[in-house]
Amino acid sequence: LPRMSSCLLKLTTVVLSHRLRALFILTVSFVFFASAMFFWRTGEDAKGQLSNLPAQSRCEPFLPYPPHPTAGGSPPSPGDVFFVETSEQTSPSYLFTCSVESAARTHPGTRVVVLMKGLANGNASLPNHWAFSLLSCFPNVEIRHLDVVELFSGTPLAKWYLQPDHQKEPYFLPVLSDACRITIMWKFGGIYLDTDFIVLKNLKNLTNALGIQSQDVLNGAFLSFTPKHKFMELCMQDFVENYNGWVWAHQGPELLTRVFKKWCSISNIQDNMSCKGVHALPPEAVYPIRWEDWKKLFEAVSSSELHKLLKNSYAVHIWNKLSHGTRLEITSQALLAQLYSQFCPATYAKMKKDS
Repeated sequence: LPRMSSCLLKLTTVVLSHRLRALFILTVSFVFFASAMFFWRTGEDAKGQLSNLPAQSRCEPFLPYPPHPTAGGSPPSPGDVFFVETSEQTSPSYLFTCSVESAARTHPGTRVVVLMKGLANGNASLPNHWAFSLLSCFPNVEIRHLDVVELFSGTPLAKWYLQPDHQKEPYFLPVLSDACRITIMWKFGGIYLDTDFIVLKNLKNLTNALGIQSQDVLNGAFLSFTPKHKFMELCMQDFVENYNGWVWAHQGPELLTRVFKKWCSISNIQDNMSCKGVHALPPEAVYPIRWEDWKKLFEAVSSSELHKLLKNSYAVHIWNKLSHGTRLEITSQALLAQLYSQFCPATYAKMKKDS
């Protein structure tokens, strides 16, 4: 016991004699531990906050720029911008993605709705594909399942779609797309665009309008109508009453052309391009490159030529049915490459990386 008391006394003496050194060591250790805990918690909080941030913060480089000022004094039309994919395809191409991106950028205050038949219904997550990740950066883009039966319900096309023989026809997918677009325009209104458009300017002041493809033919790759418009109702009626799924374009451009001529009581579209509130836009508005000249998209043009070509255009139709197999040098001065670069830069960056 005396020996233990002696040891404790010595230990106490050592501690007291070195109390400043011990206090310093304890202080440094505490500060180090506290700092480590602080930075660990901060990092965890930041990680959690990042996952909860809206797309605007998470995808800063992809934020839409302000819309191009609309021409004329017409008030912007209400409604969404719609894209439709009627096949089971769920791997969007570069052009598909560019179409949606360019529309989202030029319409930052408008919802851009992409309807895809191949997507799972309900709340299932989107497929793991770069295009969906890229497009999710735009807060105004919504990608949804296309329920064709529900879309056609309450319209003349409901009974037509349920007839199984139509699905054996050679042009069923484009015909189904023709049916979907006129139904969407009648039910909801807004703007419809094919997925092979590159949008240059805000389209919202083009109301109750469609574009002239060539001298006496209208095309439905772009449509802009108010909901429940009588013209779209007549298009749905004509679709069923004069149906012929075995003739290319009979349910698309030819349908719109014949309905417009009846609507205006004309035999040639050039005789009256605007009547009873519906407008046939000149080719340069949305079809500045004619389908016969689609190869021009792959030819080099100067910046001044590009500006001159597109100064009166709202969008450019790429005619994907004709052009899809043509190789594009993405870093070249080809017209199409320059359109990608200027109007869908996020898709363009992905294309450059992949090439």
